[in-house]
Amino acid sequence: MIPPSLLKTILKEDFSLDQKQIKQYQDKAKRAGVAFERYLSDETIVDEKTLYANISKRLDIPLIDLNAEDIQKDVLSLIPAPLAETHDIVAFAKTNTEISLAVLDPTDIQTIAFIEKKTGLTATIHLTRPAQLRQALHRYHDDLSKELNIPELTESESRDPAMLKRVAEELPIINIVNSILEHAIFEGASDIHIEPTENDVVVRYRVDGILHQMMSLPKTVKSGIAARIKILASLKIDEHMVPQDGRFKIKLQDDQFAFRVSVIPVYDGEKIVMRLLNEGQKALKLDELGFLPDAKKLVEESTKKPHGMILVTGPTGSGKTTTLYSLLGMLNQPGVNICTIEDPIEYHVRGINQSQINPKAGFTFAGGLRAFLRQDPDIIMVGEIRDQETAEIAIHAAMTGHLVLSTLHTNDAPTTLPRLTDMDIPPFLVAFTTNIIIAQRLVRKLCGDCKQEVTLDKKQIDELEKLLGKKSILDLFEKQKIALPAKEKLLDHMTFFHSVGCTRCGNKGFKGRLGIYEVLDVNANIESLINQRATAEQIKVQAIANGMVTMLEDGIIKAKQGITTIEEVLRVTRD
Repeated sequence: MIPPSLLKTILKEDFSLDQKQIKQYQDKAKRAGVAFERYLSDETIVDEKTLYANISKRLDIPLIDLNAEDIQKDVLSLIPAPLAETHDIVAFAKTNTEISLAVLDPTDIQTIAFIEKKTGLTATIHLTRPAQLRQALHRYHDDLSKELNIPELTESESRDPAMLKRVAEELPIINIVNSILEHAIFEGASDIHIEPTENDVVVRYRVDGILHQMMSLPKTVKSGIAARIKILASLKIDEHMVPQDGRFKIKLQDDQFAFRVSVIPVYDGEKIVMRLLNEGQKALKLDELGFLPDAKKLVEESTKKPHGMILVTGPTGSGKTTTLYSLLGMLNQPGVNICTIEDPIEYHVRGINQSQINPKAGFTFAGGLRAFLRQDPDIIMVGEIRDQETAEIAIHAAMTGHLVLSTLHTNDAPTTLPRLTDMDIPPFLVAFTTNIIIAQRLVRKLCGDCKQEVTLDKKQIDELEKLLGKKSILDLFEKQKIALPAKEKLLDHMTFFHSVGCTRCGNKGFKGRLGIYEVLDVNANIESLINQRATAEQIKVQAIANGMVTMLEDGIIKAKQGITTIEEVLRVTRD
């Protein structure tokens, strides 16, 4: 994406468009789901050749005519197809020391740096026109079709390990799998989905919690891709009728990544899902996770207590494990013995004794927890409290001088306490051992390069306050020490932000995620309610009276700060 301010200047000065017309075309481009520059040329509002010649002149970056370039196949393939298509960038020439790149966004430094590091060559940047870039990108599909003269395997051949191994070792198959893995790492994907259909093989990435289709491959490659990944993960390549799980690692740019592989049979073949884990990633600090100052202070105080339970709650995919690892990172000191039992082990942490459950061998959360108590632990982390037995042992450990960290699947913090008593844990034990409960969700962060202000009117502000339980939005911001402009304190209007989309964020409008939290401190008032077997709603009312900020409120604060949007907060907090 060309810098918006530059584009507006060119449209005004060189094409005589006024501010109102530019805004009108921007809105239409957004509704059509295409980049603003492309919309202008597709709708012949401006001449593409003239527009990019002017942009080239003002940025002092040479404009390349890709149609006149004879791009060699080995040069084109230096950049994987998914990366080229997502970030509008093509390699068209190279020497022993340099790679020539044609781009639509010369300010996309991150992608250019990635290509330099991957190829070991210095990049020289050229601006190109969208129509010419799209034509160059078609070369990827043409070349792939020529390369993939791999016949679809018959049923008997798909059961032959030697045949499957031979197909898996075909260079095009190896290149496709490597491209899928490398591009997923670059895009910051958490999961890769490879899904065979009747006509093709669809590859989707989960980025910032949302699945996006990245590429479509000919169906003839499905056996080869499945066999290649099974070989990497040490699975049975000729087994197609039962689910299989495995793991493998690759090294890319001095970082080591682990892929947790799940293969299941589906109607058109085998679906593969790979969870991507950066093994070199350090535990995030509480600020980086998104804790507000008051919540952060409560969490830090709870980690300093010598015993009791710290519970993290939320649905699958809400970032509970990341929070636990961050807490373990704070607690991981040479003078303490930390033991964890997980399903599975997501990250290997030096200085911590980590075990993975194995139900087939009888090694469950409860069994592992019992064994840990004979290992002289100071701190125990249990991946999840799933049943009464695990809950009883965890609470016993917390009572006898251990700090216990664990997770539960509940929607909010107050619901966790009745959930434990519903497991037939005596209320006085729950009240005595529980130090703090952290409930959380993950919201997508607005892209800092393209987010734009949006103004809520009085009616919309009133609707927002209804969502907050008619709590004054001014009180919420005041308690969190968020200064508002004087004109916003009248509540006639208020400025938030919304997503737009640019090449930096893949036209999604968001880049990265962080947590929204509610932190329930189990103080004397809450302990009294637990002992009275109070409902979750009664506990919530008291917790809010004690100063607890709910997840919705936490999210609204972050939306006001320009970190995310109100729509995103409502999406993840909706019951």
